[in-house]
Amino acid sequence: MLNVAELLETRVHRPDAIMTAAKARRRPASLVDREHGKLMIIAADHPARGALRAGGDPLAMANRVDLLDRLRTALGRPGVNGVLGTPDILEDLLLLGALDDKVVIGSMNRGGLAGTSFEIDDRFTAYDADSIADAGFEGGKMLLRIDPADAGTVTTLQACGNAVTALAARQRMAMVEPFISHRVDGRVRNELTAEAMIRACTVSAGLGNTSAYTWLKVPVVPEMERVMAATTLPALILGGEVSDDADGAYAQWSKALDLPTVHGLVIGRSLLYPASGTVADAVDRAVGLL
Repeated sequence: MLNVAELLETRVHRPDAIMTAAKARRRPASLVDREHGKLMIIAADHPARGALRAGGDPLAMANRVDLLDRLRTALGRPGVNGVLGTPDILEDLLLLGALDDKVVIGSMNRGGLAGTSFEIDDRFTAYDADSIADAGFEGGKMLLRIDPADAGTVTTLQACGNAVTALAARQRMAMVEPFISHRVDGRVRNELTAEAMIRACTVSAGLGNTSAYTWLKVPVVPEMERVMAATTLPALILGGEVSDDADGAYAQWSKALDLPTVHGLVIGRSLLYPASGTVADAVDRAVGLL
């Protein structure tokens, strides 16, 4: 278990230690792991959007110490070469010395809080391109949900386009997670069909004044071959909700990884809060797919 008292003492009395740790961090030589040649990123940016559920527990991610312990376990497993998070989480990991040689991706737009009326108008409330570059991180991630019936979509589209441009100007990865979304009974639902994902990917690929540093973060949907044929940008497969059918989820990830466009995995809750077994077991099994 981590020393919470020491972490809090640093935050109270030496907040400058966070940037000192960022500057001292050993950066990875490459975005991909030298052994398996892919990206294996652990995602932990859900809490900042108020999304704390994992499996049947609506507050699974609410205990920060427990989450940090799970993250440190995952990041310590062979083959895991990256992490995605918001400033609060990444800065704790920096102070804990857990980010050396890791690809660090800062989560940027967390303003579309889960379950709100303004969820689609997903404002950039966390990292921006300057803070990502200043910290020496490798890139920034943005969520883009396109709802044809919600005018808030255009604000998010514009903000994501500006972020892609700004990250590219600093030679940082822009990781775009696109969906076509709709409100169903008042809740935002993503349309997980091949046609919807093709449309979302083609829109996202055209954001910004260059696509040189753009990667896509996409879910597994039926007919993934068609989806991935819609772009020449590198793509990463996301994990989504914790599934009761873990074998099925791993099989889907494995099949998607066979596609030439797919260059790795970005998995969060499915590995940090597995339906069965330990975090280490779940992470090792995912790494084995690569």
